[in-house]
Amino acid sequence: MVEPITAPQHFVPPTARELRSQAVHRLQVGLFGLCAMLLIVGLANIINDRTRLIDTADPIQQVVAVDAKPKKAASDPLADIGVVPASDPSPTPAPTAGSSTATDAEASGAAVQ
Repeated sequence: MVEPITAPQHFVPPTARELRSQAVHRLQVGLFGLCAMLLIVGLANIINDRTRLIDTADPIQQVVAVDAKPKKAASDPLADIGVVPASDPSPTPAPTAGSSTATDAEASGAAVQ
């Protein structure tokens, strides 16, 4: 059993041996933390390099992209039924060759008269 404390206890300064032991312990913990951080950063760098090599050296992705079916363009149902104007208007059909000569003939005939 432990004796109960009956008298006030005075502060006893640590000895030189205890101070040295504490300093060595702090140094060991600091060096261990530094080595752990160095290992984590090194491992992250290795993983990053490997993923970069895998991403650039995979030719199958180019083949898959060429063989992929073209995706259907997104349709706007409201524009299809005419409720709202289309976001990308379809080009107007160009006049046919027969209709342009008819208008040219009319224009030249009107100019002659």
